[in-house]
Amino acid sequence: MAHHVITDIRAYHADGKDNQQLQDIVKRLQRRLWQQSFVFENCVADTGYSSGENYAFLESRGLKSFIPAHGTFKGGSDNFVYNQETDCYMCPQGKTIPFTNEFRDHRTGTRKKEYRARKHICTGCPIRTSCLGKSAQEKKFSVTYYRAEYFRNITRVQSPQGRYMKGKFQSTVEPVFGTLTQFMGLRKINTIGIEQANKVMHLSAIAYNLKKYLKFDQKLVESGVGTLVFATLVKSAFELLFGPSLKRPKLAFPF
Repeated sequence: MAHHVITDIRAYHADGKDNQQLQDIVKRLQRRLWQQSFVFENCVADTGYSSGENYAFLESRGLKSFIPAHGTFKGGSDNFVYNQETDCYMCPQGKTIPFTNEFRDHRTGTRKKEYRARKHICTGCPIRTSCLGKSAQEKKFSVTYYRAEYFRNITRVQSPQGRYMKGKFQSTVEPVFGTLTQFMGLRKINTIGIEQANKVMHLSAIAYNLKKYLKFDQKLVESGVGTLVFATLVKSAFELLFGPSLKRPKLAFPF
């Protein structure tokens, strides 16, 4: 982050959402950074990567997420208060809406929890019409299974560290996308197939990293040490993107 170095890049098919790719990215990146003796502690991304599954996944791998929740997230029905100890909600009239069952949303495929009040609880309620509508006989609503993970992430995002991370993301990460599209040939990829697209993206990222590495080599290029340092930096550029196990072509330096 201190020097805007790209540590991972990959093309994905456009029919998937960003948040569906996060876990694959983290698994690959965490392993590669560990091989290079780097510590991966925080995961910062934009709202497109937000999902309860991702928050739970990052926590399971010991990572702290700083990913703003999407605007559709709701921690429960409006004006209902959640009781964590009994896993139920209290309605504005003080009635208990208990947890009834867990299910998977057939439309989105996400895990959810259903809360439902018995019919007699809502009978005679003074706000029955505004709360249930005209046809419903009982209060029923669903909440994401990962409600706790959502709120822990939101607390981190709104903390001083979260505001600092947001600033770093805007000043360090986002400009890289602009550089890749404007100057590194990623405005349009004129290839067919995901494998060819990945080749283009990797070459662009390697060129980007080498330009960064050259800044540390300018004072040494006139000596033999400069050649060795540059070769080492080229090797590092490959290993950050592919890992140390990749078979790389032999590189010859004419100086």
